[in-house]
Amino acid sequence: MKKAVVLFISLIMVFSLAGCSGETDKTVVVGGKDFTEQDILVQLVSELIEANTDIKVDRKAYLGGSSVVAESIETGDIDIYVEYTGTALMSVLGEEKMNDPDEVYDLVKERYEKEKNIKWLNPLGFNNTFAITMKKSKANEMGIKTLTDLGKKSNELLFASTQEFLERADGYEVFKEVYNVNFKDVKGMDPGLCYTAVKEDEVDVNVSFATDGRIPAFDLVVLEDDKNFFPPYYASTLVRIDTLEKYPELEEVLNSLVGKITDDEMAKLNAQVAIDQKDPVVVAKDWLKENGLIE
Repeated sequence: MKKAVVLFISLIMVFSLAGCSGETDKTVVVGGKDFTEQDILVQLVSELIEANTDIKVDRKAYLGGSSVVAESIETGDIDIYVEYTGTALMSVLGEEKMNDPDEVYDLVKERYEKEKNIKWLNPLGFNNTFAITMKKSKANEMGIKTLTDLGKKSNELLFASTQEFLERADGYEVFKEVYNVNFKDVKGMDPGLCYTAVKEDEVDVNVSFATDGRIPAFDLVVLEDDKNFFPPYYASTLVRIDTLEKYPELEEVLNSLVGKITDDEMAKLNAQVAIDQKDPVVVAKDWLKENGLIE
């Protein structure tokens, strides 16, 4: 009898441990690129998942540039990240530039599902296209309003750029040809340093992201892209299809972000982290609570 009781208790413990193991195995990896906005998006997605499911999230912000993160989701090192349509179109898929946002989205969505087993959810709402900026005072002084104007006076100016923009297929080399720019010098920098360099007059012109909060904070102006060089860069959450099959509840949870984040909203979130030095986790939680997405 005693042996039977011991055996029964042992079996209960085994099954209990197995159950606990199963719970802790419910984990997804959310990755992000190496700039502030992507860090915030990692936290938004992660907090949303953890608040609305029993899935734990391994957060990997600042993994690297677009190519690093794109490869990471293809290899399964990460399960989820937020990508931009224009980046996927040209830098990942190697397609020619397209300017219609819906056509770009439809193409990348179809190609990723067929070729990479990755699903594009609907866009979050904001378009973080590249922008070329300079100080308002300097632009006014030189009469520069458009990128065509910039090309004509570029030999007098210093240009700061992220290394990624200098190297990517839709980046600096093509930009240089379209707008006939010939800067006095070109400096490759980390994304955040590009803004600081313009603010402190170390350079005159820099590559920005259209939703970056430092543009208004540093009194910069976005020069008009009068030849429509930059394609649309609408943000969408990408998820591996095998991850969705494993955790089908994820799709509904992640879809609660669709259409919720405007350009202005994203710029404000970016400013809170980049300028006000707030913790991106706190910023993400506050925004999700304000919008009724978590309690």
